[in-house]
Amino acid sequence: MAEMVIPSLLETIYMVAVSTVFSILLGFPLGILLVITEEGNIWEKPLFNKVLGGIINVLRSIPFIILMIIVFPISKLIVGKTIGTTATIVPLSIAAAPFVARVMESSLKETPKGVIESSLAMGATVPQIVLKVLIPESLPSIVSGVTLTIINLIGYSAMAGAIGGGGLGNLAIRFGLYSRKTDIMVVSIIVIIILVQGIQFLGNRISKLVNKK
Repeated sequence: MAEMVIPSLLETIYMVAVSTVFSILLGFPLGILLVITEEGNIWEKPLFNKVLGGIINVLRSIPFIILMIIVFPISKLIVGKTIGTTATIVPLSIAAAPFVARVMESSLKETPKGVIESSLAMGATVPQIVLKVLIPESLPSIVSGVTLTIINLIGYSAMAGAIGGGGLGNLAIRFGLYSRKTDIMVVSIIVIIILVQGIQFLGNRISKLVNKK
């Protein structure tokens, strides 16, 4: 059984790790824009903020399985195929990006208004406030948000297994459910649980380490 579980685990780690990076690259800037463009903030753009927020909400409302099918053409264009471990990274990244945007928005909003106002009074520019005030002040919360994103992506990757996405989800469904091998399904679920618990533990530890308060 190990010769089936270990490769599937490595596939899941690969999918989740790469899609985490891409989803943060896409979602983090969106989260920053949601914060700084809201009414009364440092780069006030109410109309832009509402449109961006609406788009993000729409993307978050689409179930992952449906989104994965919708972006098949994009996966085909980028990686040359629509199923498999590498192809699944595309829909995983797109699905997680709006989630990251909202999580980062919530984290950045924890920065005390007084700190931002003091920076403005000292002549700091918008990029300087973002890089030197908003992000450092909310770093523990950002780490927790990244941890939550990774766990969310593990769940998405397991669902992707239903349509040939690879990883532990594919192992549990294809060899466990369809072949009626209960032991394989149980082991796959246990490995996923251990993986989630390990990531949550590591995320909590890092969050405490970067917490300067």
